[in-house]
Amino acid sequence: MSAVKMTEGSLQVEVCKAPLFFRQSEPATGEARMSVLLLHGIRFSSENWLNIGTLETLAKAGCRAVAIDLPGLGRSKSAKAPAAVGELAPASFLKEVCEQLSLSPVVVVSPSLSGMYSLPFLLQHQALIRAYIPVAPICTEKFSAEQYQSVKVPALIVYGDQDAQLGEASLHNLSNLANHRVVVMKGAGHPCYLDDPDTWHKALTDFLNTL
Repeated sequence: MSAVKMTEGSLQVEVCKAPLFFRQSEPATGEARMSVLLLHGIRFSSENWLNIGTLETLAKAGCRAVAIDLPGLGRSKSAKAPAAVGELAPASFLKEVCEQLSLSPVVVVSPSLSGMYSLPFLLQHQALIRAYIPVAPICTEKFSAEQYQSVKVPALIVYGDQDAQLGEASLHNLSNLANHRVVVMKGAGHPCYLDDPDTWHKALTDFLNTL
């Protein structure tokens, strides 16, 4: 069993007015081979990634993984969410998070609500992103097929086959990404990674091994 180092901390992002909480896992020995940023949905927080073992799985796979609590949620409740004016604020918010935590180039895992941050970030700063793993994110309809086609970052589109609403809508839009593959998790709902962590972890690590 490879040893894993787990830490917690907070970072100050200018636009949020109050600190953001994060959890981090990394291999206890040796250099991490890549950085992964774990975002979350509206009813969730970084704690979910801890509880289902994603932080540990990534560290054992040789990655440094950081799971943040998004502004207004989890243990970042007093942090203010950036206004989505012209979609610049959400993109620069994640850019600042990655800069402060020295994550670039980063693999972004983005379920549900976090799409409002990760999609603008992907479209405006793809040079900072090593790969993109959307899990039925919101806001996919806000961008055109041409915008998606301009993204060359490798993407793994994941959703549960019981997520008839967001899963299929997000797939329809995200399948315009130039370099993507799709994993449909059988019998899993909207937070498919919670329904079947083993399948999720296998899909995640298999994909990271291709990067």
